[in-house]
Amino acid sequence: MSFTHIPFAEGEANLDWMALTRAFKAGHTLPKAEIGDTFLYRDPDTLLSRAAWIDGMGLAVKSATIFPGNPKADKPMINGAVCLYSNSDGTLEALIDFHLVTKWKTAGDSLYAATRLARPDSENILIVGAGTVGRNLFAAYSAAFPNARFTVWNRTRANAEAMAADCPGLNVADDLEQAVRAADIVTSATMSTEPLLKGAWFRPGQHIDLIGAYRPDMREADDEALNRVRIFVDSYDTTAGHIGEIKIPLEAGTIARDDLIADYYEPGKFTRQSDDEITLFKNGGGAHLDLMTSRYILDAWRDSGK
Repeated sequence: MSFTHIPFAEGEANLDWMALTRAFKAGHTLPKAEIGDTFLYRDPDTLLSRAAWIDGMGLAVKSATIFPGNPKADKPMINGAVCLYSNSDGTLEALIDFHLVTKWKTAGDSLYAATRLARPDSENILIVGAGTVGRNLFAAYSAAFPNARFTVWNRTRANAEAMAADCPGLNVADDLEQAVRAADIVTSATMSTEPLLKGAWFRPGQHIDLIGAYRPDMREADDEALNRVRIFVDSYDTTAGHIGEIKIPLEAGTIARDDLIADYYEPGKFTRQSDDEITLFKNGGGAHLDLMTSRYILDAWRDSGK
């Protein structure tokens, strides 16, 4: 059996952020994905597998091993790969670097939402969190908003300064409230379990993009924030009952299920209605988006003549 192996650097050389948003748009015109996650544990190590099947696109299984002790041996803590299978006969088409798919899926998910929800004239973009995802968001948002001014805030200023050194033109903010109030778009990728973005800081016309929370106990925005915005998610199935950002306020009655305006499978509703409203997007990053990203990566690889 023959299949394509796509490593990180060689695969990334063929990719374009705006082309990925178009791939997401096209992917959501196909039948809704079947998805499933499995976890295996050997304390403290974990094997996480995420699978998705979209009729007309194919199948993908993204597996990650998380070994917290690896960094002490100068090895990566997270390793993995994505297996992409044919829609027609189920044969293995590609083995793609895990980190390549994750990078482009995560930042591309938020970018796609911003192209539909943020004001096109947005000029000031704040990145909250100076980790790897923050750097990827700088690259992604720069593609759709090439004339925007970018600022980063991080709890540890030294990390924000290190990110600014890697991202030309990126400024560092010291005061989070001031930076949020000044931004047209706020994109947040932190590991916070307690909300650090306050709804009292928001102003009309903003777009808020929440990425960091992925567990049931994690949140980045407070209750007032959710009550001041129109809420959108990438998928109801992978956010509402699973991620604290939405799950906690739903269970507390702070918001109602009807307050979730739309997900990507409802393109007619997934849009800004006025220049003054505040839109909020929760990036859940489900396995179906890994499949769409993997298919885009393979298509781009083939188009390049590799």
